[in-house]
Amino acid sequence: MAEDAGRNSVPVIDMQDFPGQLRRLIEACEDWGCFRIVNFGGIVTQSVMVEMKEVVRSLFELPAEVKMRNVEVIAGSGYMAPSEINPLYEALGLYDMASVRAVDGFCSNLDATPHQSFTPETVGLPGVQLHTDSSFLTVLQDDEVIGGLEVMKRCGKFEAVDPCPGSLLVNLGDIATVWSNGRFLNVKHRVMCKEAGTRLSIASFLLGPKEAPVEVPLRLVDQEHPRLYVPFVYQDYRKLRISNKLHIAEALDRLRVQY
Repeated sequence: MAEDAGRNSVPVIDMQDFPGQLRRLIEACEDWGCFRIVNFGGIVTQSVMVEMKEVVRSLFELPAEVKMRNVEVIAGSGYMAPSEINPLYEALGLYDMASVRAVDGFCSNLDATPHQSFTPETVGLPGVQLHTDSSFLTVLQDDEVIGGLEVMKRCGKFEAVDPCPGSLLVNLGDIATVWSNGRFLNVKHRVMCKEAGTRLSIASFLLGPKEAPVEVPLRLVDQEHPRLYVPFVYQDYRKLRISNKLHIAEALDRLRVQY
């Protein structure tokens, strides 16, 4: 069994010992709603991870008027400038990173970047508000030096997620909770400013089906485990969250089956 990396208490899944760690993975999904994966060399090389960070850093140094060309494809997928709610957060969005056409379109809209910086005056303040992801899961290449990410376990306790170079962090979102009929935790998380400096992370979201309804498989429903959520279309759910500013999965409460 893989040991947790460093001081990081988030469960660590060793891809070289899989499916031997399947039980550990399921427990992580149920109790934490997140886990780290290590030893995935053939999937994403370390050189690619370093290069991605360098490229993304240069994109954020582009002028604001250039970054604003990054328009959304679906709600919330384009450029997000610092706001009143998240004054220290800035994001660029690429929808369907597996599509060469989408990547080419993204790159052609951007020329070359403002710094997102955590100044000494903001240390101790929230960098990103508490939220869950609306997606099924998120694969995060987090900052390798500056920490600040905190996740909330099912018991309600916050745990710091320390940097762990060479690993990827996986967070489960709202769709994973619906699909698993409440068994998997859509992890609540936030980023706190721990020190002055620029914190850079790259998140890849596995969203939900474009047209097919999101619903629990029948094999996970029985008398002891009745269906918790009505079927819904992912795009409609995403719009519901954004239009009503429901950031912590409150929108799921509106979709619960009434018995």
